[in-house]
Amino acid sequence: MSRYAIIVGAGSGLSAALARACAADGLKLVLVARDIAKLAPLVAEMGARAMACDASEAAAVARLFSVTERDFGVPELVVFNVGYRSPRAPIAEIDPIDAEAALRNNALAGFLVGQGAARVMEGAGKGSIFFTGASASLKGYAQSAPFAMGKFALRGLAQSMARELGPKGIHVAHFVIDGGIAGTRSGRDPTDEDKWLSPQSIAETYLGIHKQPRNAWSHEIDLRPWAETF
Repeated sequence: MSRYAIIVGAGSGLSAALARACAADGLKLVLVARDIAKLAPLVAEMGARAMACDASEAAAVARLFSVTERDFGVPELVVFNVGYRSPRAPIAEIDPIDAEAALRNNALAGFLVGQGAARVMEGAGKGSIFFTGASASLKGYAQSAPFAMGKFALRGLAQSMARELGPKGIHVAHFVIDGGIAGTRSGRDPTDEDKWLSPQSIAETYLGIHKQPRNAWSHEIDLRPWAETF
């Protein structure tokens, strides 16, 4: 079976950089998104496999891991890179539907992907499960309660999984991305190294954490541009 990685929440920006870093290290890629049409250039570039999946739906995630285990074996690395953000609003005006969506797509989806990865990795006694967090994983900003709720929950999930699965040989890590990522939104000049995080540099850090020996594992890593206050 092939060495491979699964990236859930694939697209441009960080996930594309992660895919390229993994491919350069010899890992085959399974790129997962609700809409896989947008992944066509990345799939063609590195011969990856695209799979459509709504990570907030238990049956869809179960099928994802069933199919990938059947076709490729146990993944070496699974990255949950979903970043659902509800519209900003004062707490008195937030639609409960938006709050529920934030929890489903950040917390519940993270749980389902983490659970699926753990189930296939436990038998092998090895593998890495990584969760992409944000500044909101550590501090709830004004008018951003649903996003903070989802990211706080994702961080708690990662801590619980790390304590349970570490002794079983599975490396669980949570990454706090504290700042904007270059090129992911209009106006984020990728050449402005003082203001924006480089997706390539973040990807190199993920891969470095994945390669850590198990007698010196990191669980939580925060990344920001050197000029960012915190």
